[in-house]
Amino acid sequence: MIDSSRPANPIAARARARMIEHLRKLGIRDETVLDAMNRIPRHAFVEEALASRAYEDTALPLGFQQTISQPFVVARMLELLAAGGRALGKTLEVGTGCGYQAAVLSCLSSDVYTMERIAKLLDRARSNLRPLRLPNVRLKHGDGNLGLPEVAPFDTIILAAAASKVPEALLKQLARGGRMVMPLGTSSQVILMIEHGATGGFKETRLDAVRFVPLLAGTE
Repeated sequence: MIDSSRPANPIAARARARMIEHLRKLGIRDETVLDAMNRIPRHAFVEEALASRAYEDTALPLGFQQTISQPFVVARMLELLAAGGRALGKTLEVGTGCGYQAAVLSCLSSDVYTMERIAKLLDRARSNLRPLRLPNVRLKHGDGNLGLPEVAPFDTIILAAAASKVPEALLKQLARGGRMVMPLGTSSQVILMIEHGATGGFKETRLDAVRFVPLLAGTE
């Protein structure tokens, strides 16, 4: 649960409300997703010098050749995962980055396991998340291509970096009836949604064109 005892920033709250209205105009309709994004202070996850731009609909640099994703893309991917009133359940996020999307996921999921391959970036995410006091978010330093087999299966898997192909290990960790959404491709990327049938088999749907940093192997 988000710590409601922290003092509100009225300027940021107004900017966040404008961001939510912008997302509605772009076609985001899932009010649970919009409410989750309205609850999370995106400005707390970017460098202080960029805080005034936190609620613009654009990706922003984090260092380490990584970015915080564009709000519309975050909303779009989460809306796909929640389509049909589906609960996200136990969620694996690959690519913690600054921790922003993990915080949003905490409002939609029963449990969030988030992985980051860059240790110093994971430390920053942990610092960003600590004031929110989110008991259902667990951070892990590791190679996201491998997932977390020790706590699988996951009802939901979301990737915040683009893979050239679907990681086989993640498919094996997706629960029956589960959904995975990820950017797929190298020079040209699209959102790929994978649905694991209740009786087995996978259905793939290719959607919007996107631009993400590449999903890399290993850790640093």
